[in-house]
Amino acid sequence: MIEQVAIAFERKDYPTAAKLLKQLLKESPDNPWVQFYQGRLYEVANKRKEAEKIYRQLLKSTANSKIVLQTRQGLQRIRETEQEEKQRAIAQATAEPCNTEQGVLILEPCSNEIRATAAARFAEIMQLDLYNAKLFLPSRSWRFYRTGRVGELKFYGIQLQQAGIPCFWTAISAITQIQVFQVNYFSESQPKATVICSNHTNQVGSLTFDWSEVSARVMGLLPIFEEVVDVGAWLKTERKTQTQDYVQFCDLHLPSRRCILRLYDQGYEFQQGVQIAPVSSQNTIRINWNNLLNWINLHLLQAKVWSDFTPFAETVLEQKEMLGHIQSHINLHRKEKSDWDSAFHLYSGLIFMRPDARD
Repeated sequence: MIEQVAIAFERKDYPTAAKLLKQLLKESPDNPWVQFYQGRLYEVANKRKEAEKIYRQLLKSTANSKIVLQTRQGLQRIRETEQEEKQRAIAQATAEPCNTEQGVLILEPCSNEIRATAAARFAEIMQLDLYNAKLFLPSRSWRFYRTGRVGELKFYGIQLQQAGIPCFWTAISAITQIQVFQVNYFSESQPKATVICSNHTNQVGSLTFDWSEVSARVMGLLPIFEEVVDVGAWLKTERKTQTQDYVQFCDLHLPSRRCILRLYDQGYEFQQGVQIAPVSSQNTIRINWNNLLNWINLHLLQAKVWSDFTPFAETVLEQKEMLGHIQSHINLHRKEKSDWDSAFHLYSGLIFMRPDARD
């Protein structure tokens, strides 16, 4: 009867093949040829998951060279079909001009409870081996995963979300359109706050806002690099670039005004405006900055604090071309431009663009 099944498949007479297989599955369910043709029947019925499961089980359980060959061919057909469908879906997702601009796909932390399952689904969707999939999934902070056309990132992002893998995507242009004001100092604090600040062209002005408008505070340490001379092997002098210090940043998000107020310890004028704490010539920049943050915290009990910039930055610093297109709005006195600055603006901008990041 198995020969009749084979003939039915050659003729593409699938109803006859299904009828014969139904009987064979009752009589000889462990026969590898019966199992193979059951997999073929699933395949032609577009039940690829069921077909793939049978094919993979056959590869483990049978040594019949003909079955092994045809089973591998079946798996190859499934991969090619899925790849063709994926390419069509991506082409459709990027058909609109707004979906062709560059974007980023960010992975959010996965809980330990779902990590094993999530890694398997992540590997399947992104066509990775399971070992690398586990390495990519973050456990504590956001991870930059990839850049590309935002329509394509959305295509993958939706699949990941449906698989229970937390992620989000956004266009880089949306981040670059956020206004950033560098805060010189607070001139008023009650009943509303007023800051003296400058825009991207260094024009100085003031901005008054209600403390309740601030949705998030984003903290970050940006390294300052200096070239130093070191004595290496054989007493040979070497020039190296080392981190000499860190500059502390704090972004206040005002989503209703589509802007970010950016403060940093070396740029805030502690001697001006509202007296944050008793002024003393003995105070270091660190003491003054900590006093400022404590004062801000008292007014912003409702705003979430984001302080995982450094681990996020470590996942994105290699993307030099992408970071090169992001204006950092950071004006530190550096000998050379640093990608850390653009990485911080990207991190803050991603938080700004993600509504539920404010919860």
